[in-house]
Amino acid sequence: MPLSFSRRAVLGTCAAIWLAWMPTAHAADLPDARAQPGGVALIDLGAAAQRPIAHLGGTPVLVAGDAGAWTAIVGIGLSAKPGRMELVVQKAGAAAERKPFDIGPARYATQRLRVPKRQVELSREDLARHERERDHLEEVLVTYSDTQPASLRMLQPVAGARSSTFGLQRIFNGQARSPHGGMDIAAPVGAPVAAAAPGRVIDAGEYFFAGRTVWVDHGAGLLTMYGHLSEIAVKVGDAVLRGDRIGAVGATGRVTGPHLHWSVTLNRAYVDPALFLLP
Repeated sequence: MPLSFSRRAVLGTCAAIWLAWMPTAHAADLPDARAQPGGVALIDLGAAAQRPIAHLGGTPVLVAGDAGAWTAIVGIGLSAKPGRMELVVQKAGAAAERKPFDIGPARYATQRLRVPKRQVELSREDLARHERERDHLEEVLVTYSDTQPASLRMLQPVAGARSSTFGLQRIFNGQARSPHGGMDIAAPVGAPVAAAAPGRVIDAGEYFFAGRTVWVDHGAGLLTMYGHLSEIAVKVGDAVLRGDRIGAVGATGRVTGPHLHWSVTLNRAYVDPALFLLP
């Protein structure tokens, strides 16, 4: 079962320590831009002596750069409709400014999978468990720490080929489910899984669908998730560096074989991890 997310006193202390040593990302670290559902928009905010504050629909947005040039890095949810969105930007000593930007259409493939019937048609007990876990994970997803990410470029967490890509419309046993919110990487059971970037572990536990899972907070609303693990090697509150071992590949949860499910979320939106990979 998932670890309790009520350990906020412990996390607060760990966050203070983390803030002391974390460097700040530079413009060269920006992810690839793709202003589509499931992608990332890079919005030029211009120069300002202090880091501007940006929000999208009331949700804080990561802002990177320096006094000479700031950029808002906006995660666009898979459910977003093509069209115009609006970023609200506040610079010190100035009135709030609205910055519109356009979202283009995106097309993702369809994948059909066969899994045990109980993983699609949930029993009363399994459904109750899933609903409890869903509520808990919604708390994890809204995590926002004031520290800035050390880097916006990430390491692929495990060696292997991508067995399933982000955004796939997945159909389990003939029933459509939500689009795939991550990248699947094929690897054998026991293969080491590394933290994609520096950060702090904010959740570690076992879930009905994702199996053994770790969540890492990289700062300012940028999170990564590692699912279907056979082993978890970290605990809530641990600080990790890029490349640190956090677990091992497994086949726990709803799977058809061993692999790592890796997700990236930005301002509470699941976005394509490939946009963040180191070149």
